[in-house]
Amino acid sequence: MIVNIFEGREGHIQQKGESPLPLACSNESLAGAVSQRACVYSGARVVLNPLTDALHLVHGPIGCASYTWDIRGSCTSGPRLYRSSFSTDMKELDVIFGGEKRLLGAIRELEERYRPPAIFVYSTCIVGVIGDDLQAVCKAASEELGVPVLPVQSEGFRGNKNEGYKAACNALFQLIGSKDYAPRSPYTINLLGEYNVAGDLWRVKPYFEEMGIEVLASLTGDGRVEDIRRAHLARLNLVQCSGSMTYLARKLEERYGTPHRRISFFGLQDMASALRTTAEFFAVPEMTARTEEIIQRELWRVEPQIDMIRQRVEGRRAAIYMGGAAKAVSLVRAFRELGVEVVIIGTQTGDRDDYRKIGIMVREGTVIIDDANPLELRELLQKQKADLLVAGVKERFLAYKLRIAFCDFNHDRTTEFEGFDGMVNFAREVDATINSPVWKLPLKRESPLTGREEMICGGEDVSEPCCG
Repeated sequence: MIVNIFEGREGHIQQKGESPLPLACSNESLAGAVSQRACVYSGARVVLNPLTDALHLVHGPIGCASYTWDIRGSCTSGPRLYRSSFSTDMKELDVIFGGEKRLLGAIRELEERYRPPAIFVYSTCIVGVIGDDLQAVCKAASEELGVPVLPVQSEGFRGNKNEGYKAACNALFQLIGSKDYAPRSPYTINLLGEYNVAGDLWRVKPYFEEMGIEVLASLTGDGRVEDIRRAHLARLNLVQCSGSMTYLARKLEERYGTPHRRISFFGLQDMASALRTTAEFFAVPEMTARTEEIIQRELWRVEPQIDMIRQRVEGRRAAIYMGGAAKAVSLVRAFRELGVEVVIIGTQTGDRDDYRKIGIMVREGTVIIDDANPLELRELLQKQKADLLVAGVKERFLAYKLRIAFCDFNHDRTTEFEGFDGMVNFAREVDATINSPVWKLPLKRESPLTGREEMICGGEDVSEPCCG
């Protein structure tokens, strides 16, 4: 046993080289273990919310809407309706007598006030409990108003956020194929699972345009309803966040015959690979040559900056804990480029294939963990002597309390990390947090034995009031 775990969590933590059995995963979270996972509704909301001109209405208590307000740090180049969070604000009487009339009234009022091109209606736990017919209300409202009103069946108790991703994809699939369009280029793609967090999309999209490729739709970062409706005309789908969008990519392949490729825009190696993968698909010699020129130009420009930072962080030990496995895999490669050793890697929703790939990539002794909780993470961070934790906002304060550097890689960050320049930004942030002078400052605490104030540095008691 690597660390103390709850009964029922056996098999969810393994150390490469010591555990011959497959990692346990894709199970329901253990009750009371304080899983870092989110609910179904939250998963649906993070996928759909970046659609900037759509109206997002939460059918449920006000708390569900407030919890996910501005849940993505997704930027917009135009409409800002997505930044508003609307709710039917269900009360006790709605629970007793049903909330369908309240929902229909809210849809009518919001459509009249904002005239959105589409309305997404999310069902929350209480809606599933009392049995409101979301499908029927949305269908009636859509016929009455002449606007797509799309039900997102996302009752939180139905599973984890993977089910929320599917609910969001099912809603998007209803929009796709509802509009004709004459592409400007014979080479067209969609970017699936690209949410324009902190403006990531704007770092990546120009490369494809320079290659002669038209991006028909971004699903869903800086997206527009009009773009989603024509997405079926793309010749290739590039799947960036495989956990949230592979389901939709497969549905598009079944319905429209559009192939998909899994790629990543994070890290120098993965960014170059994404551009090459796209050029190889279209197999146009001029595009292939132009792609290589872009890659060589960008690498020549940013590699000297990466090399300087590598000298400051090389040899340090990093822990990774992500929601989806795609980001975790990209981070392993990125840390390899920085000379940083990964000693812990985990995800909230990885499957057996994801962990098999991770197991091949990491070194002997690396701990692999599925659906962690704060107690397990704390012990692992200490046992593996991690210098840095890369995770989401929920894990930030755990790292700081342990005096471990932290880098926010979640969807509410404010610095773009994708593309060639994004890797430079990430390297700078890693350098800034690992080498921050704050870690050299002593801490004071009251001794539980003597009641007197004592100095602590890096988790160890010191006799002198200065860390040197």
